[in-house]
Amino acid sequence: MSLSSCARCALPPLLICAALAGCATNPVTGRPDLVFQSEEGEINKAKQVHPMLLQQFGGAYDDQELQAYVNEVGQRAAKASHRPELQYYFTVLDSEVINAFTTGGGYVYITRGIMNYLNSEAELTAVLGHEIGHVTARHPVRQQTQSTLAGIGAATVGVFTGSGDLAGLANYAGAALIRGYGRDQELEADRLGAEYLVGVGYESEHMIDVVRLLKNQELFELQRAREEKRDPRVYHGVFSTHPDNDQRLREVVKAAEKFEGKVDNKDSGREKYLKHIEGLPLATSRAQGVLKGNRFYHANLGLTMAFPVGWHVENRADRLVAISPQKDSVIQMQTQAPPPNTGPRELLSRLLARSSSGQDEPLEVNGLQGHTAVVRAAQTEFGLVPARYAVIYYNNLAYIFAGASKGSAGVPAADPLFMSTIKTFRRLKQNELALAEPYRIKTIRATDKTRIADLARTSPIPKYAAETLRLLNDLYPDKEPQPGQLLKIIE
Repeated sequence: MSLSSCARCALPPLLICAALAGCATNPVTGRPDLVFQSEEGEINKAKQVHPMLLQQFGGAYDDQELQAYVNEVGQRAAKASHRPELQYYFTVLDSEVINAFTTGGGYVYITRGIMNYLNSEAELTAVLGHEIGHVTARHPVRQQTQSTLAGIGAATVGVFTGSGDLAGLANYAGAALIRGYGRDQELEADRLGAEYLVGVGYESEHMIDVVRLLKNQELFELQRAREEKRDPRVYHGVFSTHPDNDQRLREVVKAAEKFEGKVDNKDSGREKYLKHIEGLPLATSRAQGVLKGNRFYHANLGLTMAFPVGWHVENRADRLVAISPQKDSVIQMQTQAPPPNTGPRELLSRLLARSSSGQDEPLEVNGLQGHTAVVRAAQTEFGLVPARYAVIYYNNLAYIFAGASKGSAGVPAADPLFMSTIKTFRRLKQNELALAEPYRIKTIRATDKTRIADLARTSPIPKYAAETLRLLNDLYPDKEPQPGQLLKIIE
């Protein structure tokens, strides 16, 4: 047989397994799986990427009681799963992003952002059960195998994070952390999650409830992103692959009712769940710093600064980024510990050592010492353009600013705005500490006179208050609360 004709041949699955020594029994189906990783390898890899994920998503949320509660709910669902002997680790991430995911090996993550929009323990179980379903069906491992066979590299997560440090994570979990596993595997995870819901005594229909409320949130986020001319931030999984009235979804969820376990808990655990999430930040947390209007406050670091009105500000894990409405200018701030015996000018000189800088000058901002310079040609997202850099020292940290504009020559087009923004940086005053606290979830009991419009008028949420309150309480787009219902509001 010639080499060219051999290349067109397809080996039967069992021969592939034998040749590659990569088959294992799938815990869900009981059939052979073509995978390149043992269970021990799966666990070790998930353990290895755990600290990288914590760093990327702002760390574990600092609330031991909430962490313990989520772990309790997750462990209960895991015991009803197809891999009950596996050790599971459930982590609430300190991130406002609406997300939940797994890297396999028993490691399951849920953001406090998604928890804000859930309304019962049953719905929390549905989300965790969905991710446990990915674990039990070994979707992360199977996806890694497919990526290996296809020769797919680590670019996907690198694009998302902007960091090559997560190449190992990209190789392992790939696009699953960002875009899910594809419709068939997401449906399988829904089916399994619904089984585990029934296994712990809840009705499988709560899976549909979660899809509906998160689909509503996604639709509103898409609308809001269009209005604000930015990219939407939406959940990666099944909620972006089909609506709650999808017939296949309803069929797989309904089928769960025939599995072992019986629905003996008509109480969805709404009040218990809402009491556990009382005080949860709506957006960024105190430890991350908060935005109120165009001003940023950070109580832990003792600082505040303002950004240009109308600019879109993102509080990322490692930096603050402000983008102009036309997306033609950007300024960012990040921190680092300065080297010993190095002043602002020396540090800035080191940072710009490979750049062609123009005139530099000392900078004093509200009693804080710094230094600033314009680089004639800096490599930015706008290409090779001039950029403004500044360093300010405060409380043993160096605050590093960088600003650039599209199509500039000599100095950035928005340089006056960059300098005025930098000069708003100052110490936080004692009477501003309350402003540095995030907006938080609070629960109230609805009466026959409670209306969302009235709650929105007194809400501190600056924009879309009514829509946000409806989404938080699964009343979107136009429902009103029932008398006696426990409601989430923001304070």
